[in-house]
Formats: sequence, structure tokens, C-alpha cells
Amino acid sequence: MSTTYDSPEVLDRREGPYGEVVLRRHGELLQIIANGCFLMDTSDGRSERLLVDAALEAVGDRPAPHVLIGGLGVGFSLAHAAANSRWGRITVVERESAVIDWHRGGPLGGLSREALADPRTEVVHDDLVDYVNETSATFDALCLDIDNGPGWTVTDGNDGLYSPAGLASCARVLRPGGVLAVWSAQPSPDFEETLGNVGFQQVRTEEIPVARGVPDVVHLGIRPE
Repeated sequence: MSTTYDSPEVLDRREGPYGEVVLRRHGELLQIIANGCFLMDTSDGRSERLLVDAALEAVGDRPAPHVLIGGLGVGFSLAHAAANSRWGRITVVERESAVIDWHRGGPLGGLSREALADPRTEVVHDDLVDYVNETSATFDALCLDIDNGPGWTVTDGNDGLYSPAGLASCARVLRPGGVLAVWSAQPSPDFEETLGNVGFQQVRTEEIPVARGVPDVVHLGIRPE
């Protein structure tokens, strides 16, 4: 007896400055694919919520902390941040106009509509690497989820974000005592070591168990006071 598997349905496909991005529906799931590389889907969201919660815990009791979320994705991180009244301003930096469109009136709007309407939320259409190098804004927390990890980037240009120079740029936009939280599909001892070498303190890695394979993780580091 043969088994039949449903094929994903392409809802939108666009060519952008960084290559092709595709939104697919596979059963009940929505999936984002970039240049043929699976990025994320709407199946779970535990690791994205941990990314936000771990950052909030690390900033302590400072009032109304300002968080930068790097990558809108399917909206889990933004929705979770907006659901917590402890956060002050919520700035989301997303480089793909297609992803922003899929949330603003598109198929992903069901996950993010309320969060996008929250007066604390601002969506910035920009490349995160450029943004942290150029912005004059400062933040209490950076929650970065733009790749599958420091060693598995979506485009080559993202590599610089995880280098000593890129992490120095992240530290520059963090207020003293602010936290950098970076999502990864697998642990990266080399990246953890780099965080410590560039001056981040209390560096640690929190794991999110998955059904199969190595766990997802969140790498954390604190900018010195």
C-alpha cells in the first residue's frame, strides 16, 4: 500500500534584493522558504517564545524595557512580546517586504494582527545588519532570529552579524546591562566563546528540546554596566 503525502501549496513567491522568498501552506501550517532554505513555520513557536522570555528575564526589573526583534518571521516573537505588558517599546526589523505584506493583510495576519496594532509596536523595513551598524537608537534587549543559527545563515551577508565586529555593533546599540539573545537551530560553542571574547558577560545557552535531533537553543549575553 502506497502512502500519499500532500504537496505544499505556494501562496506567494517573490524575488527580492536578497533572493527568492516563498510563503507556502502545507496542511494547516504556513511555511517561509528563503532561497530554497526552510526558515520556519507555524507549527510550534516554543523557541521563539523562549527567545523573548529569556531576554526579559535577563534585563531584570528595569521599567518598560525597549526590545528590538530581529526578523518578523511568522510572528511568534512579536506576538509573544506584545502579549506581555512588561515590555515597553517593541521594534521589529524585517528586511523582506514580502514578509511584512504577508502579516499586514496577508495569510500570516492571524498570528500578528493584534501585536501589529499595539501602540508599542514599530516595524522597520531594513536589513538587520545595516540597522545595527547605522541606527542611533538604543535598546534594553536584542532578540535576533534572522537565520538558522550563527553557522547556518540565510545569506552570506548575515555572517558578519555573528563576527566580533558584528557583535560589537550589537553591543553598541544595547544600553548598559542590556541583553543580546540569539536563536539557533543547534548549539554553537564557537559562537558562545566569541560572545565572551568580545566582552559580553553571563554568557549562557538555553536549550529547547525538539522531537528529533539536536535541540534548538537561545544564546544569551549581557552588555557590561
